Amino acid sequence: MKAVIGITCGNEILQRSSEREVLLDAYTNAIERAGGVPVILPNTQDPRLLREMADRMDGVMISGGPDADPRLYGARADKTVGGIRPRRDAAEIEVIRYIIQETEKPLLGICRGLQMMNVALGGDLYVDLKNAGFPEHSFHDIYPREMVSHDVRVEKNCLLHHIFGQEVLGVNSFHHQAVQTPAPGLLVTAWSEPDQLIEALELPGERFVLGVQWHPEGMTGDEKQQALFRYFVKAAARL
Repeated sequence: MKAVIGITCGNEILQRSSEREVLLDAYTNAIERAGGVPVILPNTQDPRLLREMADRMDGVMISGGPDADPRLYGARADKTVGGIRPRRDAAEIEVIRYIIQETEKPLLGICRGLQMMNVALGGDLYVDLKNAGFPEHSFHDIYPREMVSHDVRVEKNCLLHHIFGQEVLGVNSFHHQAVQTPAPGLLVTAWSEPDQLIEALELPGERFVLGVQWHPEGMTGDEKQQALFRYFVKAAARL
């Protein structure tokens, strides 16, 4: 049986107070190519239902998307913050905490997913990198989604290094926020060069709990990036 991977999704606000669940197909395509079965998880507000959905998955991916509400980590929104979605924030925090604290299932966070993992476990973010003194990082998104825009340095003897097998990795970049203070219990395992922003967090130990700041699902022609999804799906299949 193939591993079933739940993927969190975004929500767009429509007329008459209704919302539409949305997800870029790059996420589902990446799981399919890695040999898994992708399932989109809606942003329900019922904690019991969220936990039941997570229980039926072999692994969960927290996808990228808009900014998390800065109030979740004790900060204030400014004009750089956009697209706050309280329903999605609440659903993802519930799923992240449940998966990490009450199961052994693999968890993968991508871009916003990394940030939400950090916020859910008690860390915080830079609300805006340019205002925080990282102006050069704000220009990485001028490159096409599938192209390398900067390098990250990977810590030795960690899950990320085991997957990629190298200390310097070329990645893409599409974000204006980043992890500022890592949550208790999470290890920093990659930094961007040359500005030293946190690019990956892991839970120490044998489990697959990993968040990356870049978008590996967008680098479809890069076999090294696809290896991340293959390793994730294999970890889910072993449970």
